[in-house]
Amino acid sequence: MPRPAHPATRRDTPVTDWEDLVTTALLGTDRRPPTTGPGREAPAALLDEAAVATVRRRAGLCPAPPAQRPEPAPEDRRPALPAAAARRLAMLLADRPGAGTGGRRGTSPDLVELLPQWLAAADARGFAAPPESLPALLDAARGRTDLRPAVLAFAGPRALWLARLNQDWRFALRAAPGGGTALPDPEDADAVRRLWQEGLFAERVALLATLRARTPEAARELLAESWATERAEDRLMFLDSLRTGLAAADEPFLELALSDRSRNVRTTAAELLSALPGSALAGRMAVRAGACVAVDHTGDGPVLVVEAPPECDPGMERDGVVARPPAGRGERSWWLGQLVEAAPLAGWSARLGGRTPREVVALPVADGWQGELHAAWCRAAVRQRDAEWARALLGAPAAPEAGGPGAVSLAERAKLLGTLAGAERADWVAGFIAAHGLSEAFQLLGMCAVPWPAPLGRAVVDALNIARDAGSYPWSFSGVMGLAERCLDPAEAGRLDALLAIPDEREDAAPGAGGYWAEAFQRLVTTLKLRATMLTELDGTH
Repeated sequence: MPRPAHPATRRDTPVTDWEDLVTTALLGTDRRPPTTGPGREAPAALLDEAAVATVRRRAGLCPAPPAQRPEPAPEDRRPALPAAAARRLAMLLADRPGAGTGGRRGTSPDLVELLPQWLAAADARGFAAPPESLPALLDAARGRTDLRPAVLAFAGPRALWLARLNQDWRFALRAAPGGGTALPDPEDADAVRRLWQEGLFAERVALLATLRARTPEAARELLAESWATERAEDRLMFLDSLRTGLAAADEPFLELALSDRSRNVRTTAAELLSALPGSALAGRMAVRAGACVAVDHTGDGPVLVVEAPPECDPGMERDGVVARPPAGRGERSWWLGQLVEAAPLAGWSARLGGRTPREVVALPVADGWQGELHAAWCRAAVRQRDAEWARALLGAPAAPEAGGPGAVSLAERAKLLGTLAGAERADWVAGFIAAHGLSEAFQLLGMCAVPWPAPLGRAVVDALNIARDAGSYPWSFSGVMGLAERCLDPAEAGRLDALLAIPDEREDAAPGAGGYWAEAFQRLVTTLKLRATMLTELDGTH
């Protein structure tokens, strides 16, 4: 008597490859009918065969070796946020850019723009981020690069732990020193040398920055050892780290870098040397620039005369002067600007008759060279952080030229302001606004510390009030109004109550301007009060 067929080989349960089943499903059972038993419809038979094949495939799989469990997240020993501040953080993170309906903003605060300020305040107080907020914090930093430093400082080591588990958050590892890896103790010379010789590029950059902040000479010596074997792009990044703690002891190494085969490296080395007033390069540039500028006493009064260099010789090129000018610039004026920018500002007084920076800037310049000469002095004042020359070039904030003879653009004025102390900077901008209004003040306001000092805050509010009363287009001041929401001292909120009423509109005013201004001031007051509440929540006094 014959033995019965094995179930797996019987006609009603055929052995079918999974690929054949998929092909039949794609073509359709009418075009490619499956093997079916008596009285069975083709679609049902196909599904039965797929079910059997699925069980067979699963049963035949060997269990994979278990993956290694990730190490537990590191502990964050910083104090936890007060409960009210944690709830506020959740509200700020829940708000998303573009969630509004467009058009007018209404009177509600822009929570997205308050998040950076909240993070800065939380970081200043040393709080740890709530663990449940870390994904939202990393998502926010992923979408806004300006948030990343504050978010990573607040989120702490657990954020880096999470970032290793999610490709979307890998930016956090790139932004963290050494890619989020622990750096050796700078006192451990063997570990430092081993990481410098064997580490990844990000780790080496972080190591160099750490050493430079603590022992600048050790960082320089480490870099000098491997300098000849580094790639050009790496040499440029490493050289840039010498800006921290730049000192006269760095000059010999930077002089060697002036002969580097990479033009970008040579330019950076020359820039660093020119920031050292006592360096040999600064002395060479002083001689070259001094030969181009002199005082002429033959006329009715002293006049500065300029004779631009006739050529860019090899010595100038080695010292960082770029020979080829950009499109639209003359060669000689291009070379002159670079020489004056790199020359020590302290030497001009002796070369120009003992005059102070303010007296030098006040001298007329012959033959149309004033703009080029003063612009170069502006760049030199910023590079050398010379506040006295910056004041001279800025001039009085109420000057008719709206920024002084040397400040040729708003960007240049803003950079010059960066050399002044915070209080002096704010006072200058307040005087500028009082004299010239807000039409050119936006970039200058961005240079002032937050919260704005009281004189600057009053100048901004008064100028906004004047613009409203004059019937100006309100949307022309939306940028300044947004800055005021973030930068005005919250204590100023009480002074703004008088501005909340809708003013009587002038005949020449923009239609609906009065209502817009009232709405904008209401939003300003509401935002200031919310900022004050945020601070009390972080202090645990709410």
